[in-house]
Parts: sequence; structure tokens; C-alpha cells
Amino acid sequence: MVETPVPHAEVRVDLTAVRDNVAALVARSTGAQVMAVVKGDAYGHGLVPCARAARSGGASWLGTAVLSEALLLRAAGVDGRLLAWLAAPGERWVDAVAADVDVSASARWTVSEIASAAAEVGRPARLHLKVDTGLGRGGATVDDWPKLVDAALRAQADGLMEVVGLWSHFALADAPGHPTIAAQIATFREALDVAESRGVRPEVRHLANSAATLTLPAAHFDLVRPGLAVYGLSPVPDEAAPAQLGLRPAMSVRARLVLVKRVPPAQGVSYGHEYVTERETTLGLIPLGYADGIPRHGSSRAPLLAAGRVRPVAGRVCMDQVVVDLGDDPAHAGDEVVLFGPGDDGEPTAEDWARACGTISYEIVTRVAPRLPRTYVGAAEVGR
Repeated sequence: MVETPVPHAEVRVDLTAVRDNVAALVARSTGAQVMAVVKGDAYGHGLVPCARAARSGGASWLGTAVLSEALLLRAAGVDGRLLAWLAAPGERWVDAVAADVDVSASARWTVSEIASAAAEVGRPARLHLKVDTGLGRGGATVDDWPKLVDAALRAQADGLMEVVGLWSHFALADAPGHPTIAAQIATFREALDVAESRGVRPEVRHLANSAATLTLPAAHFDLVRPGLAVYGLSPVPDEAAPAQLGLRPAMSVRARLVLVKRVPPAQGVSYGHEYVTERETTLGLIPLGYADGIPRHGSSRAPLLAAGRVRPVAGRVCMDQVVVDLGDDPAHAGDEVVLFGPGDDGEPTAEDWARACGTISYEIVTRVAPRLPRTYVGAAEVGR
């Protein structure tokens, strides 16, 4: 029998945690439906397994940014309501309509292209209209909103689409009490009134992201769209840790030491010798680097668990490798190192890495590179 080689490094994803996180979000949604956002390869956790786990946790919708990921889900046999919202002119609208993927429009050109695709396919598209309530990113401006609504209703009258959703997105929901939150809710309600006065009868109105799902029931409307919280990370880390929100981080990044060696005092470590040993010590080489998504900003500061203790990276993060100073603690090639995980065994968390690197936990988990194998653990029926 040929033995499967043990990976030098891996991303371990707990699908039971994903399922249970979604169930917790369903319980917090005050009767609104839950869309589990699985964009960005499910925030780096694995698109199809996490989509299935989210469904098993009670998510009645799934959401992706780009259409290609929505089509991958359909190709994998993932059914049910599915929205993709980010597109450029010339998008694969025909494929979207044929696969029963809901799509979104922020401008009239989008409505026109989707209508043409629906005519080609011979079935109406399911359309969500997005209004910019203050984020200043996607969505029609308040001034352009009536024109967008009217264009969509004309296409609906022609049998080319059904306007099934009205939506927007928060700028600062992760800062509870910020004045922009109430202002955006008020603007959204006004936009709903405009659309509905013109004849739109949406199935769902949606505004709430993870932070608003957990902290702002007034923003739940008919559907909430948690993303980060699905994977067990806190969208309001200055307010509450995951466990306080009923969440459990699903991802851990692990590696094995590939070299352990004693070095003398004054030994420079890694490029630039930004780290220099103060005394004779043991260095451990970890086969992970910025090509694997390990932030270079973590050089000399990001924490990891090695040889029984949390220690910072020693020196610069390289493309494929980082070094850790193990002191005099015993270690051997093949020993496991945990960069981050749920924190159960004292290992750092993705939030710890985010703080060390001056970023957010979203970026830490999402940037973990596809070349690292994903190992899925959890209940056998989840995500399979």
C-alpha cells in the first residue's frame, strides 16, 4: 500500500464549525432569511465544501461577488437561491440566467445586458437592484436610483426579468453606534419607498452584513448577508471575541519544521538580517511564506505556536519560508507549528495575526494561497 505523504503545510477547515456558525447566525437573524457569503473561495476556506456546510446550517441563500464562483457552485450541484453581484460589461449573463443565478444591477447598462441575455436564453432573469446609501462604492446614487428602477421595470414588463431584490451595503456597521449607520438605514428605507411606489414588489430587501446581523436587528429586513462570521471570526473584534458571539473560527494553518539547527550568538537571520540572535540558540525553518499568503508585514512580529510556546517570526517573511527562534526548547524536524487557529491550545488566532500585521482578519484568512492543501474535518455529512 502506498502511503499518502504528510503535507509540509496545510490549511485545516472545520466544516462543523461553519455549519454551527451559520446556525447561530440564523438564530440571531430575527426571522430574516440568511445568505451565507462564500465569495473569495469562501474567504479562503474552500468554496464548495463551505457552501454545502452553510446550507446544512440553515442558510437559505448563498452569495458570491463574481459570477464565475456562482457558476462553479452550480457545476458542483449546489442548488437553491444564489446571488452574484459584481460584474463588468460583457459578463457571462447568458450562463447566469441559464443556471438560475440571481444577478445585480447598479447601472442601466447592466439591466440592458441582462435583458438581452434573458431574451437569448428564453427565460426571465432574477434581478436585484443596488442603491448606494452612503458607502460610496457599488450601487446607483440616490439621484440615479429612480432611472435604474424604471429601466428594470420596463424589462420586467417585457417579460425579461423579475425584480426580486433591493439592496445596499454598510460602510461602518463594524463600528456600532456610528452615525452613518442610522443615516444609511434611513436612506435605504427611502430608496425602498421610491422603488415600491413605482411598482417593485421585491421578494427580499437586504442590507445587513456580518456586523449588522450580529449587532443591528433594525437592519435585518428580509435577508441578512453574513460573510466573515460564517467562518467564525468576529466582525467587531474591538467589541466581542468570536466565542462571545456564539462563533468558532473554522480555519487553522499548520506546518512542520523542515530544519532545526543550533546557531551561535550574533547570527543574522533571513534577508536583511533584521533579526540577530543574542546568544546561542536553536532556529527552526517553517516552509511557508508570502507565496502561501503569509503577510510580509508579519516579519519579526507575527506570532506562531512552536515547541510549546507562542513566539514571533524571526526576521523577514520570505517567499516560501519563515524562521522561528526556539531558544533552548527541544524541537525536531517534522514537529508541528501552528500559525493560527481557533486558540483552543493556546495558538494565535487570525485576529492576532491581523493585529500584528496591521490589517483585518478578513485579509489573513482570505489571502491563504490555493497551493496549500485544504484538509476538511468535522461531521461526515457536512460539506461533502
